[in-house]
Amino acid sequence: MNQRLKTCKNILITGGAGFIGGELIIYLLKNTSVKIFNLDKISYASNKQRIELFLKENNEISNNRYELVKGDLADESFTHSAIQYSNPDIVFHLAAESHVDRSINAPDPFIQSNIIGTYNLLKAVFSYWDKLSDKEQKNFRLHHISTDEVFGSLGQTGSFSEKSPYSPRSPYSASKAASDHLINSWHHTYGLPTLVTNCSNNFGPWQFPEKLIPKTILNALSSKPIPVYGEGTNIRDWLYVEDHIDSLIKVVTEGEIGNCYCIGGNSEKKNIEVVKNICDYLDQIKPKKSSYSELIKFVEDRPGHDFRYAINPEKINNDLNWFPKYKFEEGLYKTINWYIKNLDWYN
Repeated sequence: MNQRLKTCKNILITGGAGFIGGELIIYLLKNTSVKIFNLDKISYASNKQRIELFLKENNEISNNRYELVKGDLADESFTHSAIQYSNPDIVFHLAAESHVDRSINAPDPFIQSNIIGTYNLLKAVFSYWDKLSDKEQKNFRLHHISTDEVFGSLGQTGSFSEKSPYSPRSPYSASKAASDHLINSWHHTYGLPTLVTNCSNNFGPWQFPEKLIPKTILNALSSKPIPVYGEGTNIRDWLYVEDHIDSLIKVVTEGEIGNCYCIGGNSEKKNIEVVKNICDYLDQIKPKKSSYSELIKFVEDRPGHDFRYAINPEKINNDLNWFPKYKFEEGLYKTINWYIKNLDWYN
């Protein structure tokens, strides 16, 4: 276990009932002895069952090491109380509305959660941190987890880095960009020890079915049409969720305060390529009369659909010696097999 994590007593994770937050909580329960507080409002995409199931299956891990603190960061009074109650040594801030399509149809929750929620968290965390001893202040970290979408859209060449200008193009990415700026400003103005990471598209088991990979898998298994925007030529850099968690631990324990780190999986794929990979693999392991690819249906593109995202991970590679362990296909096949075995969870 890393020395910084060894000295921690309490870690607060906002949005810990989400896809990435849940993976992070389980990693910390497995690999540390700290107490984990999960601050989550439990919305439509939340999943309490995952952590409860993990604790049930791992009796050697004390249930006293995990506590759900249910509430909304948009509630300033609650947020302040939650920080004081959890008494954290590290805060991982993952709570966010994150689905672009939903942000186009209804932007209000994204403003409330991603901007107001982050602002309230910063005020509460700073008030708490400001009263710590010098040693406790030095060891404290607020790690804000963000997205590469804040940088906008790329053409056929180039990649995003920590030096890329912000150019968000959807209500979702604009709200995340605002939260990044708020976090950075609290470091530069008030000295709060913050870290920011901007990651590429995550995927893996337990992901909410509105995202491309789980939606494709589940629609295919149900013999439903598999919708693909436009001609499916939009490109994303894919990152397996276990690799993302590994990078978050690396950054919070070894990253330089006030810095940002771009995290990518070195796996650029066209959307149609991803969908066809899933169909081809299902054809091999669960064959039916016709190919799953016949379910693919091209639909009208969404407004402002960014063409391409790609991450240049040189900074985290060189400064922190972090590299993804999973090849895209390896992570994808693990993910498909998990959904096949866990259809009851989806249903």
